[in-house]
Amino acid sequence: MTVDPDRHASKMAKKKAARDKIMATKTDKKGLIIVHTGKGKGKSSAAFGMIFRCIAHGMKCAVVQFIKGGMDCGERDLINAKFSDVCAFYTMGEGFTWETQDRTRDVEMAQAAWEKSKELIRDPSNTMVLLDEINIAIRYDYVDANEVVKFLAEEKPEMTHVVLTGRNAKDELLEIADLVTEMELIKHPFRSGIKAQQGVEY
Repeated sequence: MTVDPDRHASKMAKKKAARDKIMATKTDKKGLIIVHTGKGKGKSSAAFGMIFRCIAHGMKCAVVQFIKGGMDCGERDLINAKFSDVCAFYTMGEGFTWETQDRTRDVEMAQAAWEKSKELIRDPSNTMVLLDEINIAIRYDYVDANEVVKFLAEEKPEMTHVVLTGRNAKDELLEIADLVTEMELIKHPFRSGIKAQQGVEY
């Protein structure tokens, strides 16, 4: 397909002018409530991408893992080894609920994780706080959704970003969120008998 260079340049110049006009109206800044949910892969991966952006810019940040527990986690290993001065990392869960098989203990651990999360969010020096898999803890009623919503609405510092990951995010969270992404599952190797692999899943 042949494209006239002059026509293309003219078309792109018009697009740029329109885009610049839109961008000129976007001047506000605020700490965002960000939710990554859905059945597809990539919720935590995308959230850690933002954490590493904060680290790259020298911005103080923190991670609280609600579920994953003692599982191997490349992000945790890297942050603890290289960036612990910028990013605090707390693994508060003891594994997936079907592994622990102890609801009382799971609730205790989730509540402890939520208390640590509140402490980190209240600290205005943290640019971003990632609550990894908190949606799972909320789904199983280990943490109360209304309490999370109330806390974020009333106590989150104005410029702090909070990222909440995990499938089945509650409607109450979606309503107060500034940014919601739903990962859609189209195809997954697990269904073909392929296990989770280092560097892809963890």
